[in-house]
Amino acid sequence: MIRTPDADVLARIRRLELHARSIVQGYLSGMHRSLHHGFAVEFAQHREYSPGDDIKHIDWKVYARNERYYLKQYELETNLVGYFVVDRSESMAYGSGELNKYDAACVSALALSYMMVQQSDSVGFAMFDDALRNVLRPSGQPSQLKDIGRLMGPTPGREKTRTGAILHELAERLTRRGIVAIFTDAFDEVSDVLAGVKHLRHAGHEVVFFHVMDSAELDFPFQQSTLFQGLEQLPDLMTDPRGIRESYIEEVTAFRTELQKGCRNLHCDYVLLRTDAEIGRVLANYLSVRMAR
Repeated sequence: MIRTPDADVLARIRRLELHARSIVQGYLSGMHRSLHHGFAVEFAQHREYSPGDDIKHIDWKVYARNERYYLKQYELETNLVGYFVVDRSESMAYGSGELNKYDAACVSALALSYMMVQQSDSVGFAMFDDALRNVLRPSGQPSQLKDIGRLMGPTPGREKTRTGAILHELAERLTRRGIVAIFTDAFDEVSDVLAGVKHLRHAGHEVVFFHVMDSAELDFPFQQSTLFQGLEQLPDLMTDPRGIRESYIEEVTAFRTELQKGCRNLHCDYVLLRTDAEIGRVLANYLSVRMAR
């Protein structure tokens, strides 16, 4: 028997789709093919140098053999594939504002998927917590967007994340090189997460790491004695936030710095995605920087 999603799930899917479409139509409308920049540039052929050509493309090895100038010509791989991977573990359900972390991740992934399908590229999708779930093979059909939105409908459960192990599994399962965009709060051992990213890079994928954090997790604005609910099998904690704020901020800053530095060393883009930021502006700024590189 096929179960029909309930009204709340359908309404949530609709909100995600509307939010993602508004981002594409507003912030990302001028970003045509921007994800191609810096990815999958392949050598195609040589052609003889002509006055006015950019000398940086001269093949000096060919010149050394025959003392004639030839340029290397390159072309982008057609039908770029983007794989969008969203963390749906319990901690992603946390939110102190209009959007929780899971919603921010879903809207961002869906907006970039819309943009890629509009430019005739293919998108794949997967979700994970303690296992890899809801894997969609890449497709450039508009119906793929509906399928992605449908899978985003249910909210996170109570499962614990295994980010590092999941990225290793993805590296083994993704058979075609592409851009792998990961949306997660990365509440796991940073060394394990970076090892998974390294595996994806070794497999030939470009990786964009969207680090999804709630504003309260970053700024720790709490003032009164507070019961902090443990997520992903951690215990609850009653404490005075003012007494631990300084050490907490230091720990979060160190955590982010380690992750960001590790991504940089692996030639992987790191993008902080705050839940209180304008998602469209964050994505547009990232794509603008990417195009300028």
